[in-house]
Amino acid sequence: MDFAESFSLKGKVAWVTGGSYGIGFAIASALHEAGAAIVFNDIGQSQVDKGLEAYKAADIPVHGYVCDVTDEKAVNDTVAKIGKDLGTIDILVNNAGIIKRIPMTEMSAADFRQVIDVDLNAPFIVSKAVIPGMIRKGGGKIINICSMMSELGRETVSAYAAAKGGLKMLTRNIASEYGEFNIQCNGIGPGYIETPQTAPLREKQPDGSRHPFDQFIIAKTPAARWGTTDDLKGPAVFLASGASDFVNGHILYVDGGILAYIGKQP
Repeated sequence: MDFAESFSLKGKVAWVTGGSYGIGFAIASALHEAGAAIVFNDIGQSQVDKGLEAYKAADIPVHGYVCDVTDEKAVNDTVAKIGKDLGTIDILVNNAGIIKRIPMTEMSAADFRQVIDVDLNAPFIVSKAVIPGMIRKGGGKIINICSMMSELGRETVSAYAAAKGGLKMLTRNIASEYGEFNIQCNGIGPGYIETPQTAPLREKQPDGSRHPFDQFIIAKTPAARWGTTDDLKGPAVFLASGASDFVNGHILYVDGGILAYIGKQP
């Protein structure tokens, strides 16, 4: 295989969980451009329908499934459907996730458990469901969306940081346990990314100044900007392709340098 061909995903089946919009949609689009057949899921039919419309508008053929990734039976049934419709899953992107911004002492245990369930238990459930097929096929790629909060703490995100820290270690353990079967499990840790969810934090203030949080992020990022979903496409294709066959248990932080930077002197 020549160098350029090692990045091709032609003939591969890729499942991006929660891939209806945002980061998941961008990663799925990139995997499609590299040649993969794309599958996504969401928790309800209305969300899946919106996702199908978005992919159609982008001229990307796709299969969408209703699946709650915290429900082990639903996940196993979805893996079986994907296998029947398209074949064995070669690439899994565990993208589905939630965040609840609540101070720790005000957060209920139920809210904490929900975040852990979606952001950590679900990647375990889905990975567990696809690994046997990858073993039978002779290999596969698992990409977990880990976040910078797998390395950093911040106010109001105790559950999210705990889940993403756990996901980082799940990533390393999958690599340790199944690397001998030619399965590579790596993570992507996005920095602060321009999405509809973060748009309110980037709005100009009435006096024309930046939002205080926007100022904070720009000051903390050596690149002096927010990331875009396009910034995640290259890393995702690399980790999904043969070009990364000897990369395993690694978290690739796509953060504009935040984790490398102590900040400017006051």
